[in-house]
Amino acid sequence: MPVDAGKLPDAQLLDGRSRDGGATAVAHPNIALVKYWGKRDERLVLPYTDSLSMTLDVFPTTTSVRLSPGATTDEVTLNGVLAEGEAGRRITAFLDLVRERAGRAERAVVCTSNTVPTGAGLASSASGFAALAVASAAAYGLRLDATGLSRLARRGSGSASRSIFGGFAVWRAGTDAGTDTDRDAETVMDLASHAEPVPVGDLAPALVIALLDTGPKAVSSREAMRRTVETSPLYRAWAASSRADLVEMREALRHGDLAAVGEVAERNALGMHATMLAARPAVRYLSPTSVTVLDTVLRLRRDGVPAYATIDAGPNVKVLCRSSDADQVSAAVRAAASCPVAVAHCGPGARLQTGDR
Repeated sequence: MPVDAGKLPDAQLLDGRSRDGGATAVAHPNIALVKYWGKRDERLVLPYTDSLSMTLDVFPTTTSVRLSPGATTDEVTLNGVLAEGEAGRRITAFLDLVRERAGRAERAVVCTSNTVPTGAGLASSASGFAALAVASAAAYGLRLDATGLSRLARRGSGSASRSIFGGFAVWRAGTDAGTDTDRDAETVMDLASHAEPVPVGDLAPALVIALLDTGPKAVSSREAMRRTVETSPLYRAWAASSRADLVEMREALRHGDLAAVGEVAERNALGMHATMLAARPAVRYLSPTSVTVLDTVLRLRRDGVPAYATIDAGPNVKVLCRSSDADQVSAAVRAAASCPVAVAHCGPGARLQTGDR
């Protein structure tokens, strides 16, 4: 049976290691309802604002890490294909961080199976680096609790810090302390930025995901964030409003008020995309079909169905609704956009698999 890393004491987090010193982990993507957009420190992956997300029960990533003593390089495969270029570099850099923290030098063989389209704004990096963090920590003997795993996953991809946890999670931006050359200050900043679970009232949400375009984005999230922060005159205002949105979102979740949750999520996402459109040059992820789905969501609300849109760095629209309304919302979106639709509910946190021992 899978083991939820977020609920294990430190000494048990190594139980997923197989006899050959490897470990396998599974993680799911999360969709931010209050967005993370923009880093104040790219090396440590520290955001300007807190963010809050829902971990899904669809599109899991399964990653195995096996130590390879004597090897001179890491071997990384993604869906059976050797990972080269930026994808391979990011994974090797992450493993270097794990090795440094573990005081180990062995290279590793990494095999990742990703069921969510990569680079399409569907949180593939969140599930990918959350699974890699859990598997590599176990393989290299790092004894980390869920908070430590969240901080580690953050270094691979900021949103991965939230996928360590199931259900709803908030990623705390942390605080600045000193300069980049101050190791003590860096440690304080690193320790302060991690995700944690969010208390939720009686809420039975679903996310209807309109898969409008599952190809890689023309502009990466990393480049789009950098451009938006540096050139959009709307960015500071959006960041300030996002902080207020988070306060309202947490209160709405605590009371199980899906309509309030949806209203905050929709305005936060549309504000983020407006901020990107104001960048120079503009970053535009929304397609004409994205707008069609947004119009469909408005019609559903006018017809008495509480449905609310959120959109990440891509054209694919996610519609938050009650689980009991998911079939109706799915049918409406499918008819309007002529696209495949996936329905997600709250999913589990990242976890080790123990069946390979």
